[in-house]
Amino acid sequence: VFYLEIVILQESQPIVIQNSAEENYHLTGTFTRYSSWTARVVTLLEYFQIPYDANFVKLSDVPSASPSGLVPLLRISSPGSSDTFHLNDSLAICEFLAESHPQLPLWPKDRKLRALARCAVAEMHAGFIHVRNCFPSNFVGRYTGNVPVPAPARKEIERILTIWDHSRKVTSETLRGIGEKDEGFLFGSFGIADAFFWPVLWRFRTYDLPLSTATREALTWMKTMWDDPILRAVAHGYHKQAEQPETSIEKFDDIFRDSDPSIEYGKFEEVWMFTCPQ
Repeated sequence: VFYLEIVILQESQPIVIQNSAEENYHLTGTFTRYSSWTARVVTLLEYFQIPYDANFVKLSDVPSASPSGLVPLLRISSPGSSDTFHLNDSLAICEFLAESHPQLPLWPKDRKLRALARCAVAEMHAGFIHVRNCFPSNFVGRYTGNVPVPAPARKEIERILTIWDHSRKVTSETLRGIGEKDEGFLFGSFGIADAFFWPVLWRFRTYDLPLSTATREALTWMKTMWDDPILRAVAHGYHKQAEQPETSIEKFDDIFRDSDPSIEYGKFEEVWMFTCPQ
């Protein structure tokens, strides 16, 4: 039995948890400035200030750091017990956190919104293979020039923007109907769905992906994410990693240098503001 004290602070402030008998979380993953899978879990843990410790390793060290050879890996243990179990899937980890901390709004309270959030997360978790392959995660990288967007990837980009649009429209209407506050995230308050789409949001910035089909609702969600002070603090960690040469993954830097040298590669400054296109 766990006794939890939940303190909800002002808007845009983290929800702080104090457990009298808290499980211990140890996360192993690759460096979050490249790893979308690890970044999702870290973003959720950081946003809700769920205590954990982490070990970020190079890609070459993953097989020795994880029994399954997969990361992120969450090791869960209880104080005073030798029992430990492992989870090595980002969605499974987030579901476990939602069940372990039911007072936190990791999933929406409303049943319809919760189902829609799970659909969106499942699609992000399993889909968009062309976006993943054409535009690998590089959170601080910046490409300028005529970045090629193959037709299959463009179709997936349009689908992502449609998900953001639909999620915000349904959420706004639903929360207004039941008289609950809408904080502007995909399903009202920040949750697992926002954490799962956080890495692809950075892909839009890194590769200057097309926003021609983005609706006002989708763009407003993007700005809500970029402007959130807690997420800005998370982003600060990516830039701090970039100052450490050992975190670099060369194959994910300057990916067009051989195919199209006219596409320039650089890095974004940490201070950056998203402006909705007109």
